[in-house]
Amino acid sequence: MDFNMKKLASDAGIFFTRAVQFTEEKFGQAEKTELDAHFENLLARADSTKNWTEKILRQTEVLLQPNPSARVEEFLYEKLDRKVPSRVTNGELLAQYMAEAASELGPATPYGKTLIKVSEAEKLLGAAERDFIHTASISFLTPLRNFLEGDWKTIAKERRLLQNRRLDLDACKARLKKAKAAEAKATCEGDVSIPVPRAVLLLVCPSHPQTVPDFQETRPRNYILSASASALWNDEVDKAEQELRVAQTEFDRQAEVTRLLLEGISSTHVNHLRCLHEFIKSQTIYYAQGYRHMLDLQKQLGSFQRKPGWGGWQGQGDGITSSSLLCFSLCAASSQGAIFPGTFVGTTEPASPPLSSTSPTTAAATMPVVPTVAGLSPPGEAALCLEEVAPPASGTRKARVLYDYEAADSSELALLADELITVYSLPGMDPDWLIGERGNKKGKVPVTYLELLS
Repeated sequence: MDFNMKKLASDAGIFFTRAVQFTEEKFGQAEKTELDAHFENLLARADSTKNWTEKILRQTEVLLQPNPSARVEEFLYEKLDRKVPSRVTNGELLAQYMAEAASELGPATPYGKTLIKVSEAEKLLGAAERDFIHTASISFLTPLRNFLEGDWKTIAKERRLLQNRRLDLDACKARLKKAKAAEAKATCEGDVSIPVPRAVLLLVCPSHPQTVPDFQETRPRNYILSASASALWNDEVDKAEQELRVAQTEFDRQAEVTRLLLEGISSTHVNHLRCLHEFIKSQTIYYAQGYRHMLDLQKQLGSFQRKPGWGGWQGQGDGITSSSLLCFSLCAASSQGAIFPGTFVGTTEPASPPLSSTSPTTAAATMPVVPTVAGLSPPGEAALCLEEVAPPASGTRKARVLYDYEAADSSELALLADELITVYSLPGMDPDWLIGERGNKKGKVPVTYLELLS
């Protein structure tokens, strides 16, 4: 490789000169060209945009891929310009483990069946997560990276050029200032007369005293040298002024280019705003899919628990518990705008109080919204005879059906989604169920399928 020593030495000299100039500017010993307030605001706005874009980009990457090792691996593949290998999501991996566990523990057992159903739901959730990551990466992360690696690098390059043009302009101003000061000094020295005593001249020319000129009014010999120096400094001033004009022109041109790029930050904000809307849209679709998959899973597990002989619904540990269903039911209903009045809360009192000690108002106040396991009555409790059941004088409520429900036997009431029914609670019945009426039909209905209306 050939090295241009002259260019290398010139660049080193320029670097050293600018380093000295920066130092003098910091200590206030050198003149510095200041930019206008609008330009400074554009610079500050661009720096703020760059800093916050980097932070948002990094945190979005953490949201989409929480594993730091996986993020480092993807970064290396991207820098090496190689395709990132396909990787299963956490939901898909959990679904795989659950399916394998069900196969080994027994797919015909209640626990195995539940594992299979949950694994199917987790697999769907993992696929939805994969689609969300892919969509968010294209619609949101890619535009942010393009700005940092493209537009911002161009802006940074032009800003460095502008900084160099400013330093050159300030150096030309300082050179012109020094040249003018030297010219003024040379002019002042050329105007000074040096008197020569006549006695000295007579000693030099004693034979012709009448020919000795009077040097009192004559300029000295160094006047010619002073005039020559003044002319030289005058030429130096003209040269410095020419360099200053060139430097000012280049600085103004570079400032205009940089200003246009900085004003383009507004267009960048508009583009990032559109990408942000796309990101939120994809995130909304992802969470809606997850909500729908979990609702379907809840319905399937509820149908499993209503089957006779299903283990775990009485607290044996094999089935899904009422408390876990309650948690999800409350979240699902609240997302659809359901209102649960304070009167509809579960009670910890015994399930079979005497009829004479419970008024209709008390029965309505203890109406629960706890999810249910249907089909069987608590131990030691007689089955309700629906033909003999009469609605209480007060405490009935209207309820909207959240989704279809198929009656397991004649004591239950089949439900259709979005229909309105009248519900109430009676002393002695399972707290996870209510009595529902629709016209002349009457039967037990599970609370988890209802949205109680005020």
